[in-house]
Amino acid sequence: METFNIHILGCGSAKPSLRHNASCQVVDIRGKLYMIDCGEGAQVGFARQRLNMTRLGHIFISHNHGDHVFGLPGLISTMGLLGRTADLHVHGPQQVEALLNVALQTYCQGMEYEVHFHPIDTTRHQIVFEDRSMEVWSLPLKHRVPCCGYLFREKAGLPHIRREVIDAYGIPVSQINNIKAGASWTLPDGTIIPHELLTTPPTATRSYAYCSDTAYMPELAALVRKTNLLYHEATYPAELELRADEYMHSTSRQAARTAADAHVGQLCIGHFSGRIQDEEAHLRETQETFQNTVLAREGMVICVK
Repeated sequence: METFNIHILGCGSAKPSLRHNASCQVVDIRGKLYMIDCGEGAQVGFARQRLNMTRLGHIFISHNHGDHVFGLPGLISTMGLLGRTADLHVHGPQQVEALLNVALQTYCQGMEYEVHFHPIDTTRHQIVFEDRSMEVWSLPLKHRVPCCGYLFREKAGLPHIRREVIDAYGIPVSQINNIKAGASWTLPDGTIIPHELLTTPPTATRSYAYCSDTAYMPELAALVRKTNLLYHEATYPAELELRADEYMHSTSRQAARTAADAHVGQLCIGHFSGRIQDEEAHLRETQETFQNTVLAREGMVICVK
């Protein structure tokens, strides 16, 4: 099966601490790297997980708060020092462009590569990037500033050839691509061998949803329905729900409720408040509503399956 891994570089909130770095993840899909948010410590996280910066082509920013963007200037500058020549694409709310422009004009003059900014309408659920094998959708979120999450979804592949059936009917190799595309085969006597007999279904697609800072949104479950893996912020324990509402964040139980309503395969919680002293208790509280939950940890690699 092709690579689809999530690397957790940072899962804290507000400010870095001795326990956690600020928000940052890297998604590895078939060898291509995509960063989600870029808090302080992103470069160190890259080095510790032995990720190759030259394979990073796109950065997706959820919103313009420091703990999600302060790592951008340093990361962009370092890639320039390393001699990068391939263009870099940064996607995010319009407000991120001002920070990006200041960083480029102040610290990144003379680089051999270009940085392109792609503004995202955080109020819409739409495709914001795609290539031959995958697509990225924006997920409208509810925070104190324009904010969105991201849904990474593989595109459906072609069916698999049943080689033993192909050989049994003497079908030329030159026809395999046509059969994968849906064609049947007609024997010399006029008998039609249906496409369904010549193939098996394509490999099931996989998906990953990243839901950054947000107040609880019941409608979010429909947008991330049946994703294989959901990362959802759980900044506060359930007892601090009023504080979560005030600062437009989510509690452990609210994250679990979204996962349960969406029927996702697995939930990973992060963006932990410094007020959480016992993260294992935070996990147990989440698992009361959605059992298949894990805590995000720096250095963790989760395989989407």
